[in-house]
Amino acid sequence: MSASTPDLTALDSATREALRRLITTLADSKRLMGLRYSDWLLGAPSIEMGIATSSMAQDEWGHARLLYAMLKELDVDPEVVEHDRAAEEYASLDVLDAPFDNWAAVVSAMVVVDGALSVALESFGRGGFESAGTRIPKMLAEEEFHASLGVAWYRRLAGAAHEAHALLREATEAQLPSVLAWLGADDEPARALLAAEITDAGSSQVEAFRDAVREVVVAAGVDVDAIEPASAWDEKRGRGPGAPDEGAVERARGDRNRSLFVE
Repeated sequence: MSASTPDLTALDSATREALRRLITTLADSKRLMGLRYSDWLLGAPSIEMGIATSSMAQDEWGHARLLYAMLKELDVDPEVVEHDRAAEEYASLDVLDAPFDNWAAVVSAMVVVDGALSVALESFGRGGFESAGTRIPKMLAEEEFHASLGVAWYRRLAGAAHEAHALLREATEAQLPSVLAWLGADDEPARALLAAEITDAGSSQVEAFRDAVREVVVAAGVDVDAIEPASAWDEKRGRGPGAPDEGAVERARGDRNRSLFVE
């Protein structure tokens, strides 16, 4: 892929909108991923893991802020996107719409959902959008901790008692179809970003993700190569149908702390 920086003013309206969709989907997913980690600050199996989930939540929220800020280059106000949208406007991965039911689902998400976000960020960072190229490497460096912790816990639960193993497999098989559909999106916006060399999404992302998680999820009896992508798709938001629960969106918008916002 070309390392040249595209002239954003020269991009046609469809490609600019596709880039806006990509940035918003990544930022919203990071924001919701952080929320879902924060749900387990007190529910993690140990104090140490509670601290770890707190650290990961802070990382995700920091990544979201960096991504939202990129919207300025498309003449989109990040403050409006962060704090003034309804739930049905959120573009986060649909597997993050509801809280995780159990610790096994959190661990699966560390590998599957967080892993998919890292693959997508890598693809975006390799493209010609300068802000992505300069900001994403730091995000990916921080994600290495999430990945190593996720793999360690995944293998631990996969080798545990029958119930933990079963819950882990169930969560993984539930999360994979949506993640694969998102990474392998082949709609007009995705093709526009490929043509503009802003990302190398599509089948290459899916294969990179399968390669990254194959030897991990097999421990729970999951064959990632046998999982089919979900078919339902919302092209406007670049995600599956549905929306995050209202409580999560209120937290993501910062409704309770609105009076403390500083311009």
